[in-house]
Parts: sequence; structure tokens; C-alpha cells
Amino acid sequence: MKILGIDPGLNTTGYGVLEIVQGQPRLVEAGIVRGKSRGSLVSRIQEIHDGVADVIEALRPDIMALEKLYSHYDRPTTAILMGHARGVICLAAAKAGIEVEDYAATQVKKTLTNNGRAPKWQMQLAIQRELNLATLPEPADVADALAIAFCHYCVSRREMLGA
Repeated sequence: MKILGIDPGLNTTGYGVLEIVQGQPRLVEAGIVRGKSRGSLVSRIQEIHDGVADVIEALRPDIMALEKLYSHYDRPTTAILMGHARGVICLAAAKAGIEVEDYAATQVKKTLTNNGRAPKWQMQLAIQRELNLATLPEPADVADALAIAFCHYCVSRREMLGA
């Protein structure tokens, strides 16, 4: 089984693919899809869609784990813009016939660190430890995407074990 984790963003979308080998997660590939920061919203979301579709085509994941949309009342515009990014990411998955599972950022953080408010550096260290990576996954968007994929691995493993 291959899990594609996605940390959506309009400028930088992180992705990470984990393959479950003998019950353990193994890193296949991780990176970023960049949108043009100065392009129109339409061109930026098309770049995100096309980049994620390329990742799906190249790596053939079985499922996508995606961070849920979070909205802070002080920044409603940010949530709306992120909704556009998530929408085209979900579209890429749907076109490829891949199921999408959503996870709240607090659930992902709690799964890896037992702290739902863990800072980015702590998440990077946790995912480095869990995947036995030689170096810290960077940028933080990549670490977050890997953490989302790892969270799905943990949740699905618990469900299989009936816990």
C-alpha cells in the first residue's frame, strides 16, 4: 500500500509518499509542488492540480491523506484561498480514482508528538525519527505532508487491529 500525504498551500504544496512494507512505513519520495506566487489565482491552482496529478501518475499511490481545512476567524480569506488549493488537489485524486482521507492538523500533531499544538520544528524531528531519515525533512511543508501520510498509516493500522 502507498499513502500520498499532502500539505496543501497556494505557494508551496508539500507531498510525501509512504509505502507500507511488512507492516512498516518506508519513504518512497517527498517534495513540493510550487505555484507561481505572482500569477493569477486560476493559474496558481492549475499549477497545483497539474503538479499533484503528475505526482499521482508517477508514484501511483493507493490513497491520499490530506490536511483538513482550518479557518481562524481573524483570517477568513486565507481559508477561502486554501479551499481552492484543496479543491484542485481533491480533483486530481478523484480523476485518478484515489480515495481521500482528511485529517485535522491537531490530530496529525498529536499522533506524532502527543501534542496537538506541536511547533513545526518538533514535527520535523518526529517524522525524521519515525521514518529513520538521515536528515531533517525540509522544507516544513514536506515534513507536514509526510506527517499526514504517517497519521493515516497509524489510524488505518489501529482500525485493522480493532483498537
